[in-house]
Amino acid sequence: MTWSEWKIPPFITSVFFVLGVLTLFWVSINWILTAIRTHHLKIKDTTVNTWYGFIYMIVFAFSMQALIAGSPESWIFMNFQLIAVTFCGYFLNIHVKYYYLILIDVAFMLFNGSYGSWQSWLHGLTLLGFFLTLGWLRENLADHPWQFRALVYHVTCVGFGSVLWLLMKLKFTLDWPTYWQELGYLAIFEVLLYIYASMLANNTQLENQLVAFANRDALTSTGNYAAYTTEINYRFQTSSKNSLKLSMMMFDIDHFKRFNDTYGHLAGDEILKHVVSIAQAVLDVNDPGAKLFRTGGEEFNIVFPNYDLHDTMPIVTQIFSAVNHLEVPFNEQRLQISISVGVSSLSSADKTATDFYKRVDQNLYYSKEHGRMQITAK
Repeated sequence: MTWSEWKIPPFITSVFFVLGVLTLFWVSINWILTAIRTHHLKIKDTTVNTWYGFIYMIVFAFSMQALIAGSPESWIFMNFQLIAVTFCGYFLNIHVKYYYLILIDVAFMLFNGSYGSWQSWLHGLTLLGFFLTLGWLRENLADHPWQFRALVYHVTCVGFGSVLWLLMKLKFTLDWPTYWQELGYLAIFEVLLYIYASMLANNTQLENQLVAFANRDALTSTGNYAAYTTEINYRFQTSSKNSLKLSMMMFDIDHFKRFNDTYGHLAGDEILKHVVSIAQAVLDVNDPGAKLFRTGGEEFNIVFPNYDLHDTMPIVTQIFSAVNHLEVPFNEQRLQISISVGVSSLSSADKTATDFYKRVDQNLYYSKEHGRMQITAK
């Protein structure tokens, strides 16, 4: 219809169709990942990427084939299906057990009514080899120059494509001009896919870097005040609404200004990095779900979801003891430091996250006003 009514070749509309399908994938998976992060669900990005991408492309391939399944022209969408395989195998680098791939391939042949053809079975095995090869290339050529990776990618895609289209030629008795035309289209599609997917991946990587930069303290690599605000507001609302436990530890380094004035700011930086390293190591051993944030110059907060005051104290005590026995090496000297700590749990009197913060801060202030190097928990 596009050729007769709009005077646009089907190849051009196919290009925009493929790019639209890929764009929809990127938009939808970013929406899903954002929703997962917003709700603090413990699902890895790689897991979502693998399964959503795999299911998305299976639905795409089967939906396209449903229009022509079992007909003498059931080959006409094969380039679209090869693009889907390339996208999953190379750009998403999806790892799926080979027997799952075999099951999907058999299901596709049953769906298409082509299970009785030897060309279809050989086509399926070749397609499986194509998918596995793409994954191998993605993992083993990562350290090579992009020009080399692009060349190997294209040669691989066209090489497997030539075999797959040859099988379709034999099965459907296609003429040679049709064979070369479809293989040429595939070559162009694969180049466009490489350019477009690489561009989207670079944009996503840049976006992730900007998000990480906006939420990470540059010196200690722990969460910054912006990340703390997001976390405590979410935890406060969730805990208050669902009657869940929530505790928080706040601590700062005693006489930190004195270290900066005496030894310089580089010494202060080393102290901060060592303190974070020790505190994070204790959290990793006990509960990685507890999150550490640098909320001020030498001030830190640790949020403990699903902890009451009693449950929190063993971890607080471990951090307190470990840091207070810490000696930070600097310019052939060993700087001994101590911390003051305030701890509290969420109370019904806390109407906002700020109220909760103020109570923990008051406990920290009490520790500092009464000799430092101590824990105030109430």
